[in-house]
Amino acid sequence: MTVLVEEAGLLTTIQDAGRYGYRGVGVAVSGAVDRFALRAANLLVGNAPGAAALELTLAGPALRFERDTLVALCGADMDAQAGGEALPGWRPVLVRGGTLLRLGAARAGMRAYLAAAGGFAVPEALGSRSTHVRAGLGGVAGRPLKAGDRLQLGPAAPHAAAFAARLAAAAPQSALAPARWALAPSARPPYAAHPVVRAVRGREAEAFEARSLERFFAAPYRVTPQSDRMGCRLDGERLALTEPLEMISEAVAPGTVQVPPDGRPIVLLADAQTTGGYPRIAQVAAADLPLFVQARPGAEVTFREISLAEAQALALVQELELRRLGAAAAVRLSVPSK
Repeated sequence: MTVLVEEAGLLTTIQDAGRYGYRGVGVAVSGAVDRFALRAANLLVGNAPGAAALELTLAGPALRFERDTLVALCGADMDAQAGGEALPGWRPVLVRGGTLLRLGAARAGMRAYLAAAGGFAVPEALGSRSTHVRAGLGGVAGRPLKAGDRLQLGPAAPHAAAFAARLAAAAPQSALAPARWALAPSARPPYAAHPVVRAVRGREAEAFEARSLERFFAAPYRVTPQSDRMGCRLDGERLALTEPLEMISEAVAPGTVQVPPDGRPIVLLADAQTTGGYPRIAQVAAADLPLFVQARPGAEVTFREISLAEAQALALVQELELRRLGAAAAVRLSVPSK
């Protein structure tokens, strides 16, 4: 079955959990920038956690569904409607066949993820369906979606297909049929317009002046428009080294905070290069990276220092929460009630 893209949105790409195993030859991981939202959306429609979904940036596309399709929208708070009905986020929703779903502007946040039961079945490139636009790799011809694209969906899991049929029977005249249950707000990332993001000191942190290091973990930084899926440039307190530092290129990853010669930090994101030659002042905790990537241009972000052990504990807690969500969603989708 297919989904027709009638309007493309600002920047809509197909993303999954990422492209692993090729960093040694310089290939970026790519994948969803907000991995929590991607996994949650997939689990709510019965997909594998890393299945391919649509990543929507600030303003989404208009999609026409050929047949009844179970979807979930997670991440940024998007103005999503079909047939005059609002599509609620963080829950499974049946979109009826022939319906035009408009995913409008984000009311809060930066990126949202639309998962559909069965996943978006574009061909894999190096083991992933993720789109890396700079490399022209993956997704639909390595580019953002455009009007006229037709996207194939894979077969839905049996329990998700049965759940969709129950939703259809309960609301036969509606363009949208949402489930009565959703991911509780307390289980979602604490997105905020001006987030506080926890981070660990980086490899070269001690090479910075004491004041710079202190201010980095205290003063707010503003997200600039010079930001994309590769990295987010921040403006604020200029960071200075105690003396010039000669570096060879070393490994970097999503969440690495580099400081180029102008003293303005850059937080690397999903499409980041695999190595870099700027000093690394910090590494954003993996559990808090979803908070950072939802900050819009103009938002202020404050970093708070934590230890490596604390960052690891946060990552374990978040992983357990996602696994609980997967188990709970599987049970809910299998129970013969709306």
